[in-house]
Amino acid sequence: MSEVLSVDDEDDQQFPSPVAWNEKPDIKQITLRATFIGLLIGSLVLISNFQFGLQTGWVSMMSMPSALLACAFFKKIWPIMYPNDLPFTDVETVYVQSIAVAVGTGPLAYGFVGVIPAIEKFVTKDESGGTREQGELFSLYQLLAWSCALAFFGVFFAVPLRKQVIVREKLPFPSGSATAVLIAVLSDSEILQEVSRRELLAMRTRRLDECSELLLADESSLPVARNSGGYGLLEGENQTRGESNTYNKNISILSKTFIASSIYTVGSYFLPIVRSIPLFGTYLSKTYLWNIQPSPAYIGQGIIMGLPTVSYMLFGCVLGWAILAPMARYAGWVHPDASVDDWEKGVHGWILWCSLSIMVVDSVVGFIVVTVKSIVKFWLVDDKAALLADVWEDSFQSMLLEEERMINSRRNTETSKPRNTVKLVYADQDHEVASKHLVKYTTVISGLIFSSILCIVLVIYLFGVEVIPVYAMVSALFIALFLSILGIRALGETDLNPVSGIGKLSQLFFAVITPRNQAGSVLLNLVAGGVAEAGAQQAGDLMQDLKTGHLLGASPKAQFVAQLLGASWSVVMSSIMYICYNKVYHIPDKQFRIPTAIVWVDCARLVTGRGLPDRALECSIALGFVFGIFSLIKNCYRDSGHKWLLYIPSGVAVGVGIYNTPSFTIARFVGGLLSSVWLHKHRGDVGAKTKMTVFSSGLILGEGVCSIFDMLFTNMNVPHF
Repeated sequence: MSEVLSVDDEDDQQFPSPVAWNEKPDIKQITLRATFIGLLIGSLVLISNFQFGLQTGWVSMMSMPSALLACAFFKKIWPIMYPNDLPFTDVETVYVQSIAVAVGTGPLAYGFVGVIPAIEKFVTKDESGGTREQGELFSLYQLLAWSCALAFFGVFFAVPLRKQVIVREKLPFPSGSATAVLIAVLSDSEILQEVSRRELLAMRTRRLDECSELLLADESSLPVARNSGGYGLLEGENQTRGESNTYNKNISILSKTFIASSIYTVGSYFLPIVRSIPLFGTYLSKTYLWNIQPSPAYIGQGIIMGLPTVSYMLFGCVLGWAILAPMARYAGWVHPDASVDDWEKGVHGWILWCSLSIMVVDSVVGFIVVTVKSIVKFWLVDDKAALLADVWEDSFQSMLLEEERMINSRRNTETSKPRNTVKLVYADQDHEVASKHLVKYTTVISGLIFSSILCIVLVIYLFGVEVIPVYAMVSALFIALFLSILGIRALGETDLNPVSGIGKLSQLFFAVITPRNQAGSVLLNLVAGGVAEAGAQQAGDLMQDLKTGHLLGASPKAQFVAQLLGASWSVVMSSIMYICYNKVYHIPDKQFRIPTAIVWVDCARLVTGRGLPDRALECSIALGFVFGIFSLIKNCYRDSGHKWLLYIPSGVAVGVGIYNTPSFTIARFVGGLLSSVWLHKHRGDVGAKTKMTVFSSGLILGEGVCSIFDMLFTNMNVPHF
């Protein structure tokens, strides 16, 4: 297909002229340049995620900043290097960010911030069935084998579900949709927005008024549809190439925040006091770890999480470190001489059980509610809705579309310059690309069989068939498949992939099916949970990317290839980075506390029958009951729109606030508060949220990427000031 360059202005020459949505899959997307840049950006995200994953257990997909960096590179740098090369397209950007996400999320998907350090650092010889010594590190080849075992089956899980959850059910996948809007704005391209009959009915009053106002509006204020086949009413970030400069502004924000965060990171190595400021006094600092760490990345993560989530985390922080910890100390439930941050005998280890109880109960209740809702919706509600839709009179619908056609006809006859648009189409039609751009089912089935066999063989090779029997691995894969489906649906509806909860649920399941006399039951439990978490993580990441690609008209086959390439590179990068961290730092330490690994191993010990510290059981049961009620209410009324639901804390967020130290939570709360103030101040600005995301991404990437300098300084024994 030929591509004609736009010559409106100098900056626009690196983008092709507008292409209809149904023609975009034919554009070449799997290119050497896109693959190289995708792997490069993904490697930067991976380094960043390793830093914060080992510190706090938190990682980010970074799909929006990955897309932004891709556009920056191909709009500014690539034309200088290759001035006669073909222009970069929006669907090529989708391919780049798909590779970057697959690479960058490797630390979590392969368990390098949770399961692997839990096995290495905390599992005893008895708990491993006599196969491993506590503190025995994995070799590079073992880590590569483990990563290969977990790297691919989740990708094949997701592919068959795409048509159901994206094409037919049109689940929103908010982050994927937001990334699609950003790419469309940066590339001045068309994005597909599918609206159901039910949504049209809900828009009745509002839309009718808007259409009437648009008919009387000034010519310059009306967005125009690029294709005559669309159903008119256009909304979103509708800006022309020359008038908005969205791309330049976002790149400027990203660059400045990246530099500022980098300066802090390098400076904090030489002045380590800035990592732990005893703002609340020396007593609270030493006794209960109440410190402030003004980390730009922590603040950036809080911005992304939002004020509600970080508020729940702050509530958990106060509950754990200002109420439960002093109570346990003064009641004598912990060893009097143990350090506060002792995971075994100190107050940190004691309140961890309360955190674990809250998170497990929240995950189980959420799992039950989502499952019941999905079953009811699939078998009952959708059928009834379809029946009502068939007998519904389309008078309103016809009137609405007629006014929209008038708008489009008027503008199309008077406007010569195309504008960036959102194409509104009916969701009761399946808008699907041609079959040649879909992954064949023979590929999916054969790949699923091969990746499953590879997983079973490699895991048994690593740990031995005596500890990891074949039936256990087969069961783990089936559980991973089932829980991945639920994880995808939860991600599509709520923008939250509950991978940590999925891991805990699989641990509970294996505690039930594993015989009590099974050798190495703790190790088996950890491995099974890691398999389930990996499947859900990869399936969710790919489905989020597929949503982005669907809205922009990208080829699903190209995104599938991107995920496989990214996962393959991530296997190597993740293994090497983990070896580097183990060689440079004595993990766990005060900088890298690996809290997720502690949660994993303690959950495994709990479900396999190990006793709890004094009075931890009673406190855990009480808190679990309370937050179980909270979770039930929150999940049952999630879609009701009631504002009071914001005041019911999320169990997972509260649990994170308990098991992480206060310095982790306070900085994130500051970020969430700043985000809330900014968005409130810029209400009505459709680009405000995107700017905040770009701002926070620069903070996270700057500290994460420059952490490699800290690693080098530490390895070279560079002195602190």
